Amino acid sequence: MPSEDLPAVLRQLDARSRQATQAGAQAFARLLTLTEQGDSGQIRRIAAFLAATYNGRAFPLDLYELRAVDIAISDDMLCCLDALRWGRADLHTLVPDGDARVRSVIARWGLRWPSPA
Repeated sequence: MPSEDLPAVLRQLDARSRQATQAGAQAFARLLTLTEQGDSGQIRRIAAFLAATYNGRAFPLDLYELRAVDIAISDDMLCCLDALRWGRADLHTLVPDGDARVRSVIARWGLRWPSPA
């Protein structure tokens, strides 16, 4: 790649990162709302996914869970993963009261914080 192409490549990567972050924030908001308002069998899986995006060490997630939800939900999960890949911001910081809302979802669905070692 010639060095004169580097600024163009950086602009493209920045645009892609911003787009992924925006789409991830919107998807995260939809998933969070589902966990706050729904109670179907899929909701617990969504809550576990949100907890994993919030703190993956405390709440590890089996990625096969993406197979156990509706396509629209798994599409939103993939948008969130793409946003996490670009690492511009923690997803919960991109929605109003995200920290408190995610903590509430964790509590509501009985997800357990690990005990201190």
